[in-house]
Amino acid sequence: MTLTIKLREQCRWDLVSLGEVMLRFDPGDRRIWTTRHFEVLEGGGEYNVARGLKRCFGLDTAIVTAIADNPVGRLLEDLIYQGGVDQSLVRWVEYDGVGRSVRNGLNFTERGFGVRAALGCSDRGHTAVSQLRAGEVDWDEIFGRKGARWFHTGGIFCALSESTPEVALEAMKAARKHGTLVSYDLNYRESLWKGIGGPKRAQEVNRQLAPFVDVMLGNEEDFSAALGFEVSGLDEHISNIETDAFRRMIEKATRDFPFKVVATTLRKAKTATRNDWGAICYHEGTFYEAKPRVDLEIYDRVGGGDSFASGLIYGFLAGKDTQWAVECGAAHGALAMTTPGDTTMATLKEVMQVMRGAGARIAR
Repeated sequence: MTLTIKLREQCRWDLVSLGEVMLRFDPGDRRIWTTRHFEVLEGGGEYNVARGLKRCFGLDTAIVTAIADNPVGRLLEDLIYQGGVDQSLVRWVEYDGVGRSVRNGLNFTERGFGVRAALGCSDRGHTAVSQLRAGEVDWDEIFGRKGARWFHTGGIFCALSESTPEVALEAMKAARKHGTLVSYDLNYRESLWKGIGGPKRAQEVNRQLAPFVDVMLGNEEDFSAALGFEVSGLDEHISNIETDAFRRMIEKATRDFPFKVVATTLRKAKTATRNDWGAICYHEGTFYEAKPRVDLEIYDRVGGGDSFASGLIYGFLAGKDTQWAVECGAAHGALAMTTPGDTTMATLKEVMQVMRGAGARIAR
């Protein structure tokens, strides 16, 4: 099935994302429990895609989220301003002075090094966006009267509360009605689901939403834990993506659900700072493989998958073929992991250079 994408001239935005934006506290070279200083950044699975498309690829994007109206929320606002994502769809929620009823999410994340894996500790209970309810966002205004070419959300947002999957479903249906393409990143996080039913609940939610997804994103763990597909034989070298097990899993997914595209990154973590990295995309019955990068040096792995997604989406929105799109996503994801924080600091020129196989020789 081909992707039919609305013309840019018809739409206010190239992409609209739905999800939570958190403050990330990065302890740098120390541990969360030993540092006395944190660098503060913004991030969030769905937001990172919108920001990548704006900052690296120059497209017009917006975020639908909710933020508690206090100084922490205004810090988030200021960081989002720097990212360039349109905040006109943000819902500001009155703060009670303490955070008993509503607050903003915090995410403490170590980058990891060598044999020490990256480590995340989220503090995001009762956040403003987790309390979003169906009927509170005018999706017909967003996708109909204003217009968006692409809508993106994912499994992180849908794990935040009982109501967030209903909001996502409402948004997907409205996007479909108005001819907007829908992408969804499964982004399974055990820590988010374990208190509300674990993989069983994740599968119930994601299988309810999957029929409304055009472009499904996720790695092998996501497809197994979040959609219930059995995946085996994937612990081979990264270049061995032709495994029958992986083909069967993707082909089964596209039989069970009307996905037009299925895309995934492939990562073999040798250490926290050296990974084999690649990506593939299944479209119209054909597998497209990005050039594998063996022993890719990693500075901060968080957000690599989101940057892959934004590069892939950019390829499709720019009218490129599927091979170009998956190469763009893989290159952008690789670059995003060379800098700190969840979000990309890469330029389009750098992405093109990596796609062409340019080396790391200094640019003067």
